[in-house]
Amino acid sequence: MSERIGFIGLGNMGGRMVKRLVADGREVLGFDVREGLAASVGAQPAASAGEVAATCEVVLLSLPDSKVIEKVVGDGDGDGVLAHARAGQVIVDLSTAAPGSTRALAERFAARGATYLDAGISGGAAAADKGALTLMVGGDPEALERVHPVLDAFSSRIFFCGASGAGHTAKVLNNFLNAVALASTAEVMVAGKKAGLDLAVLLDILNASSGVNFATLNRFPKIITGDYLEGGLTNALMMKDVSLYADLTAALGVAALNASGPLASFGLANGLGYADRISNTVVDAIGDMSGGVRLHTPVAEGEQA
Repeated sequence: MSERIGFIGLGNMGGRMVKRLVADGREVLGFDVREGLAASVGAQPAASAGEVAATCEVVLLSLPDSKVIEKVVGDGDGDGVLAHARAGQVIVDLSTAAPGSTRALAERFAARGATYLDAGISGGAAAADKGALTLMVGGDPEALERVHPVLDAFSSRIFFCGASGAGHTAKVLNNFLNAVALASTAEVMVAGKKAGLDLAVLLDILNASSGVNFATLNRFPKIITGDYLEGGLTNALMMKDVSLYADLTAALGVAALNASGPLASFGLANGLGYADRISNTVVDAIGDMSGGVRLHTPVAEGEQA
């Protein structure tokens, strides 16, 4: 019988990863502030994050941002994860977080003999459902080797990036490019719609030309049919990730000349009420500001698609 795995944060991505662990034959003890999520994804429900940390030698985190992560970890007292940290325990943070915060947390866990790995994930909901996520990991390579079989349940490629914080750094850089591609392609598709182009043909052209990117290949062929691929990163979280990129480049002394575009695009989406919608709806926010453009024709109530 394999050891029980702890999992804290059972939202869009966390819940999918738990399902893959359960399908892999793993016993999972899960916690989320929203009641009922643990059972819905096949995990045994825990009463608190502290209970998960106290009873599991491997604990996975999938949380919205560094502020939430720091709150869940706690200060070493009470019922946070750090209060139950011990020698030999491995905590794997699968969130998208600020690398500086990650390094500070790793030091605090190390002082108690535990190991904190940062493991940014990429691939979205579809890859999570198939167990085909890409992981970028920072921290102790020996600890990564130990938990590799656990991570294999929901990933197909695992890259070791270096010391603590390196995995989250790589993740922030990747997500910025993802944001640029999504926001820019959304703008192009709205322009194509207003110009009267056949959007399916336009996508074929882009995908056979130098404008090809992840959004043209994987997002917009669905979006133009009205399928926004619900279940992925929200506009609010995408805005957070682009802000992390701006903070990172500022700290590194890198001229972030292209950050303003996605900051404006996802800021617009948040301001127009799309904050909690999947980030693909940024195209609707741009459409709203372009005369009410939609890439597809919505199905009227009572009609069949």
